[in-house]
Amino acid sequence: MAKLEPRSAADAVPGPVPRQKSTAREYAEALGVALLLALLIRMFVVQAFKIPSGSMLPTLQIGDHILVNKFIYGARMEIPLTQVSLGQLPGLHAPKPGDVIVFIWPKDRSKDFIKRVIAVGGETVEVRSKQVYINGKLRDDPHATYAPPRGGPGSGENYGPYTVPTGTVFVMGDNRDQSYDSRFWGTVPLSDIKGKALIIYWSWDGPDRWVRWERIGRLVY
Repeated sequence: MAKLEPRSAADAVPGPVPRQKSTAREYAEALGVALLLALLIRMFVVQAFKIPSGSMLPTLQIGDHILVNKFIYGARMEIPLTQVSLGQLPGLHAPKPGDVIVFIWPKDRSKDFIKRVIAVGGETVEVRSKQVYINGKLRDDPHATYAPPRGGPGSGENYGPYTVPTGTVFVMGDNRDQSYDSRFWGTVPLSDIKGKALIIYWSWDGPDRWVRWERIGRLVY
């Protein structure tokens, strides 16, 4: 029979015990990971915007909160909390007429605008008595709405013809008589487009009914 030998005092001393993270450190690390993921999603996938004006009525109402698809055209890589671009990732396709896009306003790069693409680079756009013509042909324009006629120079009721430069898009608001758009300040460079409007995730009108439940979840098109 094998003989058991007694353990020495040295053998009885336990090895070093791994130090456990404090609860505060665990929460801090989890918060840091969550913030990093949120930042990456905001930069490359989707970003939330609030509609502040009625230029896109009735498609988008004041108080609508929307999510914008950033990767479909190729996400702009920006310094966080700024409009400074570090480049752009490849996209799935270029903007096309009918898309509702969010972009940096060329007249004030601290502001974002939302409008509908009417024409792309190389197309000739003309507005005659509020009717939109592209390359000389009347464009089906089911989203456009109009206020009572106001007329006069600079009203936007007549415009062009104007050929859209390559690498830009011509945009207009759906609420044509209440929209400050490409008819007045020019086209939008593709590099300044932040994404395509995707869905209304929240909508409210404080002075009226507060939450507009019927608008939540609507796709933007």
